[in-house]
Amino acid sequence: MRENPVVLKVGPVLSYRGMKRHAAGIQWKVSALIGIPVDSPHPVVRVGGVLAAEPEVLAHRARLLILRYDLSVELSEAERRVPYSVSFEDLEESWDFTVPGMDLDVRSAYVSCNGFSDPKEMCKHTGKAGAVWQDLVTNHDRGLHREAPVDKEQYWHLERGIGEEVQRFHVLMMGGDQIYFDSIWDDPELPELKEWASLDRATQLTIGVTEELQTRISDYYFNTYCDRWLNPERRGWTREQARDCADAMARIPTIMMWDDHDIFDGWGSYSQKMQNCPVTQTIFKIAREAFWVYQMQHKLAFLPPLRPASAMVPIDSPQFAPIKWSEVLRDDPLALPLLDDQPGFSSSADLGKVALLVLDLRTERSRKQILGEHTWKAAESTLRDLATWQQGPGRARHFLVMSSVPVAYPKMSIPEKLLGAFGGEHVTKSVADDLQDHWSHDDHEVERKRLTRLLIKTAQERQVRVSIVSGDVHVAAYGNLYRNDFTPDKNWLCIEQLTSSSVLHPVPSGIKEYLYLHYLNSVAEKPQPIDTEHTCEMMGFPEYGKYIMAARNWLALEPDRNPGNAGPRLWATWRCEGDDGFSNHTLVLDPARNA
Repeated sequence: MRENPVVLKVGPVLSYRGMKRHAAGIQWKVSALIGIPVDSPHPVVRVGGVLAAEPEVLAHRARLLILRYDLSVELSEAERRVPYSVSFEDLEESWDFTVPGMDLDVRSAYVSCNGFSDPKEMCKHTGKAGAVWQDLVTNHDRGLHREAPVDKEQYWHLERGIGEEVQRFHVLMMGGDQIYFDSIWDDPELPELKEWASLDRATQLTIGVTEELQTRISDYYFNTYCDRWLNPERRGWTREQARDCADAMARIPTIMMWDDHDIFDGWGSYSQKMQNCPVTQTIFKIAREAFWVYQMQHKLAFLPPLRPASAMVPIDSPQFAPIKWSEVLRDDPLALPLLDDQPGFSSSADLGKVALLVLDLRTERSRKQILGEHTWKAAESTLRDLATWQQGPGRARHFLVMSSVPVAYPKMSIPEKLLGAFGGEHVTKSVADDLQDHWSHDDHEVERKRLTRLLIKTAQERQVRVSIVSGDVHVAAYGNLYRNDFTPDKNWLCIEQLTSSSVLHPVPSGIKEYLYLHYLNSVAEKPQPIDTEHTCEMMGFPEYGKYIMAARNWLALEPDRNPGNAGPRLWATWRCEGDDGFSNHTLVLDPARNA
């Protein structure tokens, strides 16, 4: 082996691209993103022992070549593991991912907040920083790494009597902040941005961006994905597996949606003057390109620019021209199912007995708006068409909505008013944007009402149970949104909110944070009226005794395998980190009754 071997820069990162149902069966579509030095030959990839087709070149940036391979396979009657391998220069490595059987009992995991908002915190969290990722991957690969006797506390699904059967995940939902770019304001390669952040606000609005600086910002975004998603120390994939985010993304096909830190902290919750100035607009444009390539796994050349819907739009509610994504991506056989006629990246996913709507809450966000009108109409159209997903043995009986920010969460009225009056705005110092992000904020209450009504109407008309999965807030929590005439025999009138965060970011700690959590739990005791017909109520977090659990965590969602049940249920299990290991917090999502 050569002294300085050429290694992968990033990847493989698997992505779930949907199912293709055809006369002979069902194709489970999966892609793999791999980044290599620009002057290197393409890696040789085999899936199931068969040579994969030549990769699609997604982007060539920062002396990187970003490639996408097609790993799609046909489903069999039974669930199975699909091995794949990568041969590149001195690297010979193999992994596998699991696909469901034709019964389409799809098991999924959910994570969010995979990074540090304060770059200085990264240096303090060595050793146990990746403990939550390690727990997730260990549970996923229990059959590969199990040591007798089996520890039921370590392997959460054994508590339900499933036994020795390996319960690997088919999909990994990543609900926002897959990467934190807050360090951009302190990066030594970008001193202009550090200086800009120190200026007074009036001066910041006037500073332009040179082409040379724009190139360095682009290099920063494209290179940082590599450094954070595949630690430079393990790019050879030759040392003992660390069971970190790189392992998880190489073994479980992902579904990703961005949030503010995928751009920079607070994006969308600053004033329109700040958000539309040359520096922040340049950063957003480049972050959008990097997100499209790394998280969406689409070709950079296919990404259309955002254009104003018209010149006559409110300055505090940006409206962009809708994009016909099916036409933009018509030549891409692995295109994600993005919703047509919206400017952002909201998408749908067919997970068999579970249908998924993934909302983009960042592209059109402002202080007064979460989703633009085109996106609302696209989401409403998708929900009306839900019946088309309910055909055959894989009929969807549960509908999940992925909202990066929780819809049901304690309303912080007093801090909202104080920070609104005195919080100001600053890209490195402001905390007002954290509350401004919430659906429950006064500026977004109308949209929360609209979403609540829409989801309950969908549940009633389509005879499905609707739940929301979210992250962002660095705690674990469980809440309900319900119509006031809700009764147990009409459970479709209740939308359940599952909040799981974070997988890497430290949870609130210290005296100030303790007081904040105490206040949060006290506020959670009282139901919040949404309007005269609907209520938001935080529920006691399962097997904890309080409403908000300040612990890093991940969430598992799996269909009930007991054929004696009246209908398909979903088991939701949080795995929460504690001083002595991980604890399990489980609830059951029942199917719709009497709809």
